[in-house]
Amino acid sequence: MEDILARAKKVAEEAEVFTASSEETPVQFEANRLKHIQSKQASHVALRIIKNGRVGYAVSTEINDRQKLVEAAVETAEFGIKAEFTLPGATAYPEISVFDPAVAAVSLEEMVELGNRLVDTVRKHTPEILCDAEVTKGTGLVRIINSRGGEMSYRQSGFSLGVQGQLIRGTDMLFVGEGQSSCHPLSDTEAVTDLVLRQLDLARETAPIATKTLPVIFTPDGVAGALVSALMVALNGKVVLQGASPIGGKLGKTVFDAKLSLDDDPTIGYQPQSRPGDDEGIPSQRTPLITKGTVAGFIYDLMTAARAGKQSTGNGGRHHGGLPSPTPSAFIFGTGDTAFDDMVSDIKEGLVIEQLMGAEQGNILSGDFSGNVLLGYKIESGKIVGRVKDTMVSGNIYQLLKEVIAVGSDARWVGSSVYTPSLYCPELAVASK
Repeated sequence: MEDILARAKKVAEEAEVFTASSEETPVQFEANRLKHIQSKQASHVALRIIKNGRVGYAVSTEINDRQKLVEAAVETAEFGIKAEFTLPGATAYPEISVFDPAVAAVSLEEMVELGNRLVDTVRKHTPEILCDAEVTKGTGLVRIINSRGGEMSYRQSGFSLGVQGQLIRGTDMLFVGEGQSSCHPLSDTEAVTDLVLRQLDLARETAPIATKTLPVIFTPDGVAGALVSALMVALNGKVVLQGASPIGGKLGKTVFDAKLSLDDDPTIGYQPQSRPGDDEGIPSQRTPLITKGTVAGFIYDLMTAARAGKQSTGNGGRHHGGLPSPTPSAFIFGTGDTAFDDMVSDIKEGLVIEQLMGAEQGNILSGDFSGNVLLGYKIESGKIVGRVKDTMVSGNIYQLLKEVIAVGSDARWVGSSVYTPSLYCPELAVASK
């Protein structure tokens, strides 16, 4: 890296070298059986320069081909975008633990056993179900250096496990599933299977539902599947700068219910999306985005922040080695004090959304969403009475979240990038065959 930087400094005013390497071992089960075990390794080096006031960029998987990388960056700088930012100098980074050496020590035999335990537990409850499962461990190394003396490096570990089930009875198809991830090794499969068994129990019976506007409870999975994508777009500083965000001009104004709060936070120890700094070497920080219903901020990388007259929030992310862009780390919703069962008992007739399919196909910029309820339950007289079939919902997240009856006390991680409780909203359009 130092040699690449030295070569780049000879031909450019500023330069930055970014490298990332990873090793991952997934153990996969398909249709109740172990399918395969494999090991994947990947690495790349990216060079960003500022030459004659413009950005040049090149990326390669061959770190030894240094001069070619520099020449490629110089060539692109001729046509690159205007550089309106400066690279960070030497700085201090928060101490955020994201590496556990115990992950690498987990044996393949232990991983296979975890996968078998996931599948066997679900099948013991419902013998005819077909289960896919995956247990994955991995480690990674990130390092950045630049011509202003900025330097950051960190190692990260990751471990995840999950199981999905498909139950087919005639023309009826039921899909269930859950997963968990951490920077620590995971051994408690019950944390995942208990949620799946609960889904199976609630879906044991089917219940008809009317086509009309109904109160709805989004479980944590439902929140992540239906609402988060539109919020991520709306709170992206680049979208705001382009004038395409519906809330871009509403900083400091109340847009959502006062019960709703949301932060972007990569500083939580041993979470897969945490890190000491972003992919541009900006120190990580907790960034308030929505505070008690008020738009509190947006996420920025260096370039977008400079154009907007703001400071980077430490959200510069590189996708597949590309140029940095504003990228969420972990969206953390504020937790409420209402139990899920209390939400259900408050509803005379309504719907629980566990999994929604196709929500991202709506007009995501405007906040419109619609989708098929892949897994959801009918509420009657304060009780869940069965699973709904052939049901769609549609709405707008800004209208939906303008009034929230209750925020759940059941917050948990969905995947590795969303931490959310259940949300109880007063009305959503429901359509059923």
